[in-house]
Formats: sequence, C-alpha cells, structure tokens
Amino acid sequence: MSQHLAETKPDKRALIGSCLQLPVRFDFAKLLSEFHTIEAARWGTRGGRVGVHVQTEAVFLRGFAPAEGDLPIEDREVLTSLPFTRALIYETFQATPQRCLFAKLRARGEIRPHIDQGAYFERTIRIHFPVVTNPQAIMSADTQSFHMQAGEAWALNNSAVHGVVNAHPTQARTHLICDYLPTDPLRQLLRDARHSQST
Repeated sequence: MSQHLAETKPDKRALIGSCLQLPVRFDFAKLLSEFHTIEAARWGTRGGRVGVHVQTEAVFLRGFAPAEGDLPIEDREVLTSLPFTRALIYETFQATPQRCLFAKLRARGEIRPHIDQGAYFERTIRIHFPVVTNPQAIMSADTQSFHMQAGEAWALNNSAVHGVVNAHPTQARTHLICDYLPTDPLRQLLRDARHSQST
C-alpha cells in the first residue's frame, strides 16, 4: 500500500464499530420516487459484482464494480436522470463520493459473510441508505445483527466480517450504497453518532 493510502486509511473500528445509524435527515419520499423511475432494463445483472454478490442485482450510479477493472470513478449516465439522488450523494456529507450503486438482494437471498478487501475499501467509508426493505432483511456485522429501516442512513464497517440475509418470501431488499473518502466532518459525524448511541 502506498504511503498516501496508509495515511488516509480510517480506523473503522474506532469510528463505526460494526454498524452505526447516522443522524441524517433527507426527503425519503423523493428518493423512493426517483428509484421507481429507473428503467427495468437497467436491472437484471450484478453490474460486475461477483463472488458473494451472486444473488444480487445492481445499478451503478458512480464508478464500476472492482471486478470490471481499474475504471474511472465518475458519474454514470443513469445518475443524470436522478437529480435528487445525485444531490443526496453529493450534499449529505462533506466528503467526496466514490462508487455508488443501487443494490438489490432477491427475496430469500443471502450475501454470505465476507470482508471487502483491498486499498479502495480500506480507505473509504461505506454508507447505506435503505430504500426498499422489510423486517426479515437483516445485516450482520461482526457478531451483531441490524435491520436498517427505509429512510435511514447507516455506516457499515465493511472491513469487518459482514453479510445480509433477506428471508422475505417475495420482496427484494434494495439499498443505495455509497462509499466516501473520509474527511474531518465525516469522521466527526461518525464519532458523534457513536457517542449518542453509547449514552
């Protein structure tokens, strides 16, 4: 790993723990409305995601899946038709967005426990915005389990072992997932959120 990456690598254990709900407010109805405008033809593939993501579909909004190679991390064409989603990605945190995608886990689907490995994942903070979900969709991180409700925002320590089970018999579970380069304001938001949940 380069010296630059080593210097910017966040301590996710200290900042997030395993998984952390954030005190972030946004217009969920607008996000959901835009999500439903995505053409069906854009779904049906994993968007280049491989391995444990075999039971998912994805629409990348920024960047590409790592398995597709060392490609630019920039807005994809689909994001131009989703102005509220773009604003949510760029304006919610005082941090530069990296890869962003809508990720859909099928009904009765599972993303097996794994760790996201590599320099990219070590130096970014992963945020989940649940869009379509149900109480049977459970995220595990380390030894803890979480149900992320629609309209919330969560930070996930994806450098720890994590996975998802969606036990619902008919409903897929979809999250907007965004990675950010850590900044002082984002680090402080994570510290404040963790402190507020520990008191």
